[in-house]
Amino acid sequence: MPLPALEEPAGPEPEPVRLEHPILKSLLGAWALAACSAEETDAVEMHLGDCGACADEARRLREAVGLLHRSESLDLDPALRTRVLESCLERRPPRIPVPDWAASYDAETARLDALLQDFGDAEWHAPVRLRWFRDEGAASRRTTVAGVIAHLLAVDGLIAVALGLDDPLAPGADTGAGDTAEQRDATGRSKSRTRTPAQRTEALWAGAHFPPTRSVRGPWREQTHALVRTVSFAGGGPGGMPVSYGGFELPLRDAMLDRAFECWVHAEDIAEAVDYPYAPPAPRHLHGMIDLAARLLPETLAARRRAGLASPARTRRLVTAGRPGRSLRLEIEGSGGGQWLIPLDSPARPVAAGPGDPSGAAGPADDEVAHVAMDDVEFCRLAAGHVSPEEAAAGQVGDRDAIRDVLFAAASLSRM
Repeated sequence: MPLPALEEPAGPEPEPVRLEHPILKSLLGAWALAACSAEETDAVEMHLGDCGACADEARRLREAVGLLHRSESLDLDPALRTRVLESCLERRPPRIPVPDWAASYDAETARLDALLQDFGDAEWHAPVRLRWFRDEGAASRRTTVAGVIAHLLAVDGLIAVALGLDDPLAPGADTGAGDTAEQRDATGRSKSRTRTPAQRTEALWAGAHFPPTRSVRGPWREQTHALVRTVSFAGGGPGGMPVSYGGFELPLRDAMLDRAFECWVHAEDIAEAVDYPYAPPAPRHLHGMIDLAARLLPETLAARRRAGLASPARTRRLVTAGRPGRSLRLEIEGSGGGQWLIPLDSPARPVAAGPGDPSGAAGPADDEVAHVAMDDVEFCRLAAGHVSPEEAAAGQVGDRDAIRDVLFAAASLSRM
Protein backbone atom coordinates (compact mmCIF):
# COMPACT_ATOMS: atom_id res chain seq x y z
CA MET A 1 0.00 0.00 0.00
CA PRO A 2 1.42 3.40 -0.82
CA LEU A 3 2.16 5.75 2.07
CA PRO A 4 -0.27 8.59 2.52
CA ALA A 5 0.84 11.92 1.28
CA LEU A 6 2.22 14.26 3.92
CA GLU A 7 0.21 17.32 4.64
CA GLU A 8 1.83 20.52 3.64
CA PRO A 9 2.74 22.81 6.60
CA ALA A 10 0.29 25.57 7.23
CA GLY A 11 2.98 28.23 6.94
CA PRO A 12 6.68 28.70 6.44
CA GLU A 13 9.04 27.21 9.08
CA PRO A 14 10.22 29.68 11.73
CA GLU A 15 13.61 31.18 11.15
CA PRO A 16 16.33 29.93 13.62
CA VAL A 17 17.35 32.37 16.31
CA ARG A 18 20.42 34.36 15.38
CA LEU A 19 22.59 35.31 18.40
CA GLU A 20 25.92 37.03 18.66
CA HIS A 21 29.04 35.03 19.61
CA PRO A 22 29.42 36.56 23.14
CA ILE A 23 25.81 35.67 23.95
CA LEU A 24 26.20 32.13 22.64
CA LYS A 25 29.39 31.70 24.65
CA SER A 26 27.60 32.86 27.82
CA LEU A 27 24.89 30.26 27.22
CA LEU A 28 27.31 27.31 27.18
CA GLY A 29 26.98 26.69 30.95
CA ALA A 30 23.18 26.71 30.80
CA TRP A 31 23.28 24.46 27.69
CA ALA A 32 25.50 21.93 29.53
CA LEU A 33 22.96 21.87 32.37
CA ALA A 34 20.06 21.51 29.88
CA ALA A 35 18.62 24.76 31.17
CA CYS A 36 18.25 26.57 27.81
CA SER A 37 15.02 27.06 25.92
CA ALA A 38 14.47 25.11 22.70
CA GLU A 39 15.38 28.12 20.51
CA GLU A 40 18.55 28.82 22.53
CA THR A 41 19.54 25.14 22.41
CA ASP A 42 19.22 25.09 18.62
CA ALA A 43 21.25 28.27 18.31
CA VAL A 44 24.04 26.98 20.58
CA GLU A 45 24.27 23.61 18.81
CA MET A 46 24.41 25.26 15.40
CA HIS A 47 27.17 27.52 16.67
CA LEU A 48 29.18 24.59 18.09
CA GLY A 49 29.45 23.16 14.57
CA ASP A 50 31.16 26.34 13.38
CA CYS A 51 33.25 27.42 16.44
CA GLY A 52 35.95 25.03 17.61
CA ALA A 53 36.80 27.05 20.77
CA CYS A 54 33.20 27.00 21.99
CA ALA A 55 32.91 23.31 21.10
CA ASP A 56 35.90 22.50 23.31
CA GLU A 57 34.47 24.61 26.14
CA ALA A 58 31.05 22.93 25.78
CA ARG A 59 32.66 19.48 25.94
CA ARG A 60 34.53 20.34 29.16
CA LEU A 61 31.36 21.78 30.72
CA ARG A 62 29.31 18.73 29.79
CA GLU A 63 31.96 16.44 31.38
CA ALA A 64 31.92 18.55 34.57
CA VAL A 65 28.12 18.29 34.72
CA GLY A 66 28.43 14.54 34.44
CA LEU A 67 30.55 14.48 37.60
CA LEU A 68 27.78 16.29 39.51
CA HIS A 69 25.20 13.59 38.89
CA ARG A 70 25.35 10.14 40.46
CA SER A 71 24.59 7.29 38.15
CA GLU A 72 22.76 5.27 40.80
CA SER A 73 19.28 5.99 42.14
CA LEU A 74 18.86 8.82 44.64
CA ASP A 75 16.08 6.97 46.49
CA LEU A 76 16.88 6.30 50.17
CA ASP A 77 17.92 2.81 51.16
CA PRO A 78 14.85 1.13 52.72
CA ALA A 79 17.06 -0.27 55.52
CA LEU A 80 18.50 3.16 56.41
CA ARG A 81 15.85 3.92 59.05
CA THR A 82 16.46 0.61 60.80
CA ARG A 83 20.23 1.12 60.84
CA VAL A 84 19.90 4.66 62.23
CA LEU A 85 17.56 3.54 65.01
CA GLU A 86 19.81 0.63 65.95
CA SER A 87 22.83 2.93 66.11
CA CYS A 88 20.97 5.44 68.30
CA LEU A 89 19.74 2.77 70.69
CA GLU A 90 23.25 1.36 71.02
CA ARG A 91 24.54 4.76 72.09
CA ARG A 92 21.63 5.69 74.40
CA PRO A 93 18.95 3.26 75.50
CA PRO A 94 15.27 4.29 75.21
CA ARG A 95 14.20 6.41 78.17
CA ILE A 96 11.07 6.97 80.19
CA PRO A 97 10.21 10.25 81.93
CA VAL A 98 12.56 10.98 84.84
CA PRO A 99 10.98 12.48 87.99
CA ASP A 100 11.82 16.16 88.46
CA TRP A 101 13.64 15.44 91.72
CA ALA A 102 15.94 12.94 89.94
CA ALA A 103 16.60 15.08 86.84
CA SER A 104 19.57 16.91 88.38
CA TYR A 105 21.25 13.61 89.32
CA ASP A 106 20.66 12.31 85.80
CA ALA A 107 22.15 15.49 84.28
CA GLU A 108 25.18 15.76 86.57
CA THR A 109 26.20 12.11 86.22
CA ALA A 110 25.87 12.40 82.44
CA ARG A 111 28.07 15.53 82.43
CA LEU A 112 30.73 13.86 84.56
CA ASP A 113 30.64 10.73 82.38
CA ALA A 114 31.20 12.90 79.29
CA LEU A 115 34.22 14.49 81.01
CA LEU A 116 35.69 11.05 81.76
CA GLN A 117 35.10 9.64 78.30
CA ASP A 118 38.46 10.54 76.73
CA PHE A 119 40.67 10.29 79.83
CA GLY A 120 43.92 8.38 79.42
CA ASP A 121 45.92 6.63 82.13
CA ALA A 122 47.69 9.86 83.10
CA GLU A 123 44.37 11.64 83.78
CA TRP A 124 42.90 8.71 85.73
CA HIS A 125 45.89 8.76 88.08
CA ALA A 126 46.05 12.56 88.42
CA PRO A 127 46.12 13.55 92.13
CA VAL A 128 42.93 15.01 93.63
CA ARG A 129 42.42 16.32 97.15
CA LEU A 130 38.92 15.85 98.56
CA ARG A 131 38.05 18.77 100.86
CA TRP A 132 35.32 19.26 103.43
CA PHE A 133 34.66 21.13 106.70
CA ARG A 134 34.57 19.41 110.06
CA ASP A 135 33.54 21.07 113.36
CA GLU A 136 35.66 24.24 113.30
CA GLY A 137 38.21 23.58 110.58
CA ALA A 138 38.99 22.21 107.15
CA ALA A 139 39.67 18.52 106.47
CA SER A 140 41.01 16.80 103.36
CA ARG A 141 41.93 13.43 101.92
CA ARG A 142 44.33 12.79 99.06
CA THR A 143 43.32 10.41 96.25
CA THR A 144 43.22 10.21 92.44
CA VAL A 145 40.61 10.81 89.76
CA ALA A 146 39.80 7.09 89.82
CA GLY A 147 39.59 7.25 93.63
CA VAL A 148 37.01 10.05 93.39
CA ILE A 149 34.82 7.94 91.09
CA ALA A 150 35.16 5.03 93.53
CA HIS A 151 34.04 7.39 96.31
CA LEU A 152 30.94 8.39 94.29
CA LEU A 153 30.26 4.71 93.56
CA ALA A 154 30.41 3.83 97.27
CA VAL A 155 28.17 6.66 98.51
CA ASP A 156 25.63 6.34 95.68
CA GLY A 157 25.39 2.74 96.84
CA LEU A 158 23.42 3.99 99.86
CA ILE A 159 20.56 4.83 97.49
CA ALA A 160 21.06 1.56 95.60
CA VAL A 161 20.65 -0.39 98.86
CA ALA A 162 17.50 1.58 99.75
CA LEU A 163 16.02 0.75 96.33
CA GLY A 164 16.90 -2.93 96.62
CA LEU A 165 19.68 -2.84 94.00
CA ASP A 166 23.11 -4.41 94.29
CA ASP A 167 25.52 -2.83 96.75
CA PRO A 168 28.91 -1.95 95.17
CA LEU A 169 30.58 -2.93 98.46
CA ALA A 170 31.31 -6.56 99.22
CA PRO A 171 28.37 -8.55 100.68
CA GLY A 172 27.95 -7.76 104.36
CA ALA A 173 30.30 -4.79 104.22
CA ASP A 174 27.51 -2.38 105.02
CA THR A 175 26.43 -3.86 108.35
CA GLY A 176 27.97 -4.99 111.62
CA ALA A 177 31.26 -3.84 113.20
CA GLY A 178 31.66 -1.14 115.77
CA ASP A 179 32.61 1.62 113.34
CA THR A 180 29.06 1.89 111.98
CA ALA A 181 26.45 4.42 113.01
CA GLU A 182 23.51 2.92 114.87
CA GLN A 183 19.99 4.12 114.09
CA ARG A 184 17.17 3.97 116.67
CA ASP A 185 13.45 4.26 116.15
CA ALA A 186 11.01 6.41 118.16
CA THR A 187 10.93 3.85 120.99
CA GLY A 188 14.70 3.83 121.33
CA ARG A 189 15.15 0.33 119.95
CA SER A 190 18.06 -0.35 117.65
CA LYS A 191 17.07 -0.45 113.96
CA SER A 192 20.14 -1.17 111.88
CA ARG A 193 23.79 -0.39 111.57
CA THR A 194 24.83 1.48 108.45
CA ARG A 195 28.22 2.77 107.46
CA THR A 196 28.58 6.50 106.93
CA PRO A 197 29.64 7.76 103.48
CA ALA A 198 33.25 8.17 104.65
CA GLN A 199 33.33 4.66 106.10
CA ARG A 200 31.88 3.14 102.93
CA THR A 201 34.49 4.96 100.85
CA GLU A 202 37.37 3.82 103.04
CA ALA A 203 36.00 0.25 102.95
CA LEU A 204 35.84 0.28 99.15
CA TRP A 205 39.34 1.73 98.83
CA ALA A 206 40.77 -0.73 101.36
CA GLY A 207 38.98 -3.72 99.84
CA ALA A 208 40.59 -3.26 96.42
CA HIS A 209 43.77 -5.23 95.74
CA PHE A 210 45.14 -2.33 93.69
CA PRO A 211 44.42 1.44 93.64
CA PRO A 212 41.34 2.32 91.56
CA THR A 213 41.94 2.70 87.82
CA ARG A 214 39.85 3.54 84.75
CA SER A 215 37.98 0.24 85.29
CA VAL A 216 35.93 1.91 88.04
CA ARG A 217 34.10 4.03 85.46
CA GLY A 218 32.04 1.11 84.17
CA PRO A 219 30.50 0.06 87.53
CA TRP A 220 29.87 3.69 88.50
CA ARG A 221 28.22 4.44 85.16
CA GLU A 222 26.04 1.33 85.30
CA GLN A 223 24.97 2.16 88.85
CA THR A 224 23.95 5.72 87.93
CA HIS A 225 21.86 4.38 85.03
CA ALA A 226 20.27 1.76 87.30
CA LEU A 227 19.32 4.37 89.90
CA VAL A 228 17.73 6.72 87.37
CA ARG A 229 15.98 3.84 85.59
CA THR A 230 14.59 2.44 88.85
CA VAL A 231 13.12 5.69 90.15
CA SER A 232 11.76 6.45 86.67
CA PHE A 233 9.96 3.12 86.37
CA ALA A 234 8.53 3.72 89.85
CA GLY A 235 6.93 6.90 88.53
CA GLY A 236 8.24 9.15 91.29
CA GLY A 237 6.19 7.35 93.92
CA PRO A 238 9.05 6.36 96.25
CA GLY A 239 10.29 9.95 96.60
CA GLY A 240 9.56 9.90 100.33
CA MET A 241 11.40 6.62 100.99
CA PRO A 242 14.07 7.13 103.68
CA VAL A 243 17.71 6.66 102.71
CA SER A 244 20.08 6.09 105.63
CA TYR A 245 23.41 7.91 105.62
CA GLY A 246 24.56 6.24 108.82
CA GLY A 247 24.15 9.15 111.21
CA PHE A 248 21.00 10.57 109.63
CA GLU A 249 18.34 9.90 107.00
CA LEU A 250 17.10 11.79 103.96
CA PRO A 251 13.99 11.20 101.84
CA LEU A 252 14.87 9.64 98.51
CA ARG A 253 14.06 12.85 96.60
CA ASP A 254 16.48 14.82 98.80
CA ALA A 255 19.08 12.05 98.66
CA MET A 256 19.07 12.24 94.84
CA LEU A 257 19.58 16.02 95.06
CA ASP A 258 22.40 15.47 97.54
CA ARG A 259 24.10 12.99 95.21
CA ALA A 260 23.69 15.37 92.25
CA PHE A 261 25.32 18.13 94.31
CA GLU A 262 28.27 15.95 95.29
CA CYS A 263 28.68 14.68 91.72
CA TRP A 264 28.99 18.28 90.50
CA VAL A 265 31.39 19.25 93.29
CA HIS A 266 33.69 16.29 92.66
CA ALA A 267 33.44 16.78 88.88
CA GLU A 268 34.89 20.25 89.48
CA ASP A 269 37.63 18.66 91.60
CA ILE A 270 38.46 16.31 88.74
CA ALA A 271 38.33 19.06 86.11
CA GLU A 272 40.66 21.19 88.21
CA ALA A 273 43.10 18.27 88.55
CA VAL A 274 43.35 17.84 84.77
CA ASP A 275 43.16 21.59 84.05
CA TYR A 276 39.83 21.48 82.23
CA PRO A 277 36.95 24.02 82.48
CA TYR A 278 33.70 22.84 84.04
CA ALA A 279 30.47 24.84 84.18
CA PRO A 280 27.95 24.95 87.08
CA PRO A 281 24.68 23.01 86.79
CA ALA A 282 21.63 24.34 84.97
CA PRO A 283 19.87 27.12 86.96
CA ARG A 284 16.84 25.02 87.96
CA HIS A 285 19.07 22.17 89.14
CA LEU A 286 21.32 24.59 91.00
CA HIS A 287 18.27 26.12 92.70
CA GLY A 288 17.13 22.69 93.89
CA MET A 289 20.55 22.00 95.43
CA ILE A 290 20.58 25.36 97.21
CA ASP A 291 17.03 24.81 98.47
CA LEU A 292 18.07 21.45 99.94
CA ALA A 293 21.00 23.09 101.75
CA ALA A 294 18.73 25.83 103.10
CA ARG A 295 16.26 23.24 104.40
CA LEU A 296 19.04 21.36 106.18
CA LEU A 297 20.48 24.46 107.87
CA PRO A 298 18.12 24.70 110.92
CA GLU A 299 18.72 21.11 112.05
CA THR A 300 22.46 21.44 111.43
CA LEU A 301 22.53 24.66 113.42
CA ALA A 302 20.62 23.02 116.28
CA ALA A 303 23.05 20.07 116.26
CA ARG A 304 26.05 22.41 116.41
CA ARG A 305 24.44 24.29 119.29
CA ARG A 306 23.88 21.04 121.18
CA ALA A 307 27.54 20.17 120.61
CA GLY A 308 28.64 23.56 121.94
CA LEU A 309 29.89 24.73 118.54
CA ALA A 310 27.35 27.55 118.10
CA SER A 311 26.59 30.51 120.31
CA PRO A 312 23.42 30.24 122.44
CA ALA A 313 20.54 32.60 121.81
CA ARG A 314 21.12 35.83 123.72
CA THR A 315 17.58 37.20 123.71
CA ARG A 316 15.46 34.02 123.70
CA ARG A 317 15.65 30.46 124.79
CA LEU A 318 15.45 27.65 122.26
CA VAL A 319 11.85 27.08 121.26
CA THR A 320 10.09 24.03 119.93
CA ALA A 321 9.67 23.49 116.21
CA GLY A 322 7.03 25.70 114.66
CA ARG A 323 7.03 28.31 117.46
CA PRO A 324 8.01 31.93 116.74
CA GLY A 325 11.69 32.71 117.06
CA ARG A 326 14.48 34.71 115.51
CA SER A 327 15.27 34.25 111.82
CA LEU A 328 17.99 35.12 109.34
CA ARG A 329 17.22 36.08 105.77
CA LEU A 330 19.46 34.12 103.41
CA GLU A 331 19.55 35.79 100.00
CA ILE A 332 21.24 33.79 97.24
CA GLU A 333 21.94 35.80 94.12
CA GLY A 334 22.31 34.44 90.60
CA SER A 335 20.24 32.36 88.20
CA GLY A 336 19.87 29.51 90.73
CA GLY A 337 19.21 31.68 93.76
CA GLY A 338 16.29 32.83 95.86
CA GLN A 339 15.54 33.90 99.44
CA TRP A 340 14.93 31.82 102.55
CA LEU A 341 14.13 32.75 106.16
CA ILE A 342 16.26 30.47 108.34
CA PRO A 343 14.88 29.92 111.89
CA LEU A 344 17.62 30.39 114.47
CA ASP A 345 15.94 29.24 117.68
CA SER A 346 14.28 26.00 116.58
CA PRO A 347 14.88 23.32 113.93
CA ALA A 348 11.81 24.43 111.99
CA ARG A 349 11.65 24.17 108.23
CA PRO A 350 12.85 27.38 106.54
CA VAL A 351 10.43 29.21 104.28
CA ALA A 352 11.24 30.64 100.88
CA ALA A 353 10.34 34.32 100.78
CA GLY A 354 10.44 36.94 98.09
CA PRO A 355 12.26 40.22 98.61
CA GLY A 356 10.64 42.09 101.46
CA ASP A 357 7.96 39.44 101.90
CA PRO A 358 8.59 37.38 105.04
CA SER A 359 4.98 36.24 105.29
CA GLY A 360 4.63 32.67 106.47
CA ALA A 361 8.18 32.49 107.73
CA ALA A 362 9.28 30.77 110.89
CA GLY A 363 9.31 34.04 112.80
CA PRO A 364 7.59 37.41 112.48
CA ALA A 365 9.21 40.24 110.54
CA ASP A 366 10.31 41.84 113.81
CA ASP A 367 12.41 38.74 114.59
CA GLU A 368 14.51 38.94 111.43
CA VAL A 369 17.82 39.71 113.13
CA ALA A 370 20.26 39.33 110.24
CA HIS A 371 20.56 39.30 106.46
CA VAL A 372 23.21 37.40 104.46
CA ALA A 373 23.62 37.76 100.68
CA MET A 374 25.82 35.41 98.62
CA ASP A 375 26.38 34.33 95.04
CA ASP A 376 24.76 30.96 94.20
CA VAL A 377 27.98 29.17 93.22
CA GLU A 378 29.85 30.71 96.19
CA PHE A 379 27.18 29.41 98.58
CA CYS A 380 27.44 25.92 97.06
CA ARG A 381 31.20 25.94 97.49
CA LEU A 382 30.71 26.96 101.11
CA ALA A 383 28.25 24.09 101.60
CA ALA A 384 30.76 21.74 99.94
CA GLY A 385 33.53 22.76 102.32
CA HIS A 386 35.64 24.26 99.55
CA VAL A 387 35.41 27.76 101.04
CA SER A 388 35.85 28.47 104.73
CA PRO A 389 33.11 30.46 106.52
CA GLU A 390 35.58 33.24 107.28
CA GLU A 391 36.58 33.56 103.62
CA ALA A 392 33.10 33.26 102.08
CA ALA A 393 32.22 36.33 100.01
CA ALA A 394 28.99 37.33 101.71
CA GLY A 395 27.20 40.58 102.34
CA GLN A 396 26.32 40.66 106.04
CA VAL A 397 23.92 42.88 107.97
CA GLY A 398 22.65 42.36 111.52
CA ASP A 399 23.50 40.04 114.40
CA ARG A 400 27.12 38.97 113.88
CA ASP A 401 26.81 35.86 116.04
CA ALA A 402 23.76 34.66 114.12
CA ILE A 403 25.53 35.26 110.80
CA ARG A 404 28.62 33.37 111.97
CA ASP A 405 26.52 30.43 113.21
CA VAL A 406 24.63 30.12 109.93
CA LEU A 407 27.78 30.33 107.79
CA PHE A 408 29.50 27.68 109.93
CA ALA A 409 26.37 25.52 109.78
CA ALA A 410 26.40 25.81 105.97
CA ALA A 411 30.04 24.65 105.87
CA SER A 412 29.19 21.80 108.25
CA LEU A 413 26.83 20.37 105.62
CA SER A 414 29.93 19.12 103.80
CA ARG A 415 31.45 15.71 104.34
CA MET A 416 33.88 13.39 102.65
